[in-house]
Amino acid sequence: MPAGSADSVPVLSEPMNKPAENSRWADLSVRAASALVLGPLALFCLWRGGLAWALLIGVAMAGLGHEWARLGKLRNAWPLAGLLLLVWLATEVLGVNAGLQALIFVALASWLVLGRFAAAGVPYAGLGGISLLWLRHRPGVGLEDTAFLILVIWGTDIGAYAFGRLFGGRKLAPRISPGKTWSGALGGLALGGACGAGLAAATLGAPIHAFGIGLLLSFIAQAGDLLESAIKRKLGVKDSGRTIPGHGGLFDRLDGFLTAAPLAALFAASVHGGMGLWG
Repeated sequence: MPAGSADSVPVLSEPMNKPAENSRWADLSVRAASALVLGPLALFCLWRGGLAWALLIGVAMAGLGHEWARLGKLRNAWPLAGLLLLVWLATEVLGVNAGLQALIFVALASWLVLGRFAAAGVPYAGLGGISLLWLRHRPGVGLEDTAFLILVIWGTDIGAYAFGRLFGGRKLAPRISPGKTWSGALGGLALGGACGAGLAAATLGAPIHAFGIGLLLSFIAQAGDLLESAIKRKLGVKDSGRTIPGHGGLFDRLDGFLTAAPLAALFAASVHGGMGLWG
């Protein structure tokens, strides 16, 4: 048979289409393996609370500072990590007000010594860390409130990943993050809200109210994801780092928490008083 005959085209085109289809899920096994390692660790620290949770957040804040400094191509990445540890220490030892004051002081000092980009990373990483510490340490509802936030964001991430790859379709923000779709965003919202409602139902809360709070937190988490994508595009990098296989860096994994945790803390402090986020 001649090489250019029409009968040979299907033989060549069929295997070429398979990798394109499978590429949607190419990173699933690596992402799942990382989640199976890190997920139980985070849940154990969440359940234990106290020092275990504090150390987890402290390591995350230092890692975020180090990663941000590397993104900004600072000569030495450790000073910014150390400054964020000071914010963590002030919050853990002296309370949230001291932590917020330290955050402002460290940001100003970073601006003067390390530059504007380094200073921007302090509130970006630090405010979320302070919020997560305060949420978990709240008497009575700290475990439930923090679990609510974590489940909503995990549900958002899983829903956005699964729906986006199953249905594809119109791009959400092609100039910022070409891989994100409207189907993924809506799937993330739906599953994030459902996770919040499910936890409320399991703990005798108010599922309808929790679904609304979950939707809002999911929306803010996805906005945080887009913010991080915009920063990476501005810097010309694909991932914020290589800390977590299949996920990239810490900012890639925690971007939703960094924006949603302060909002959850604001709800807990101002809207619901001493009640849980779904009360």
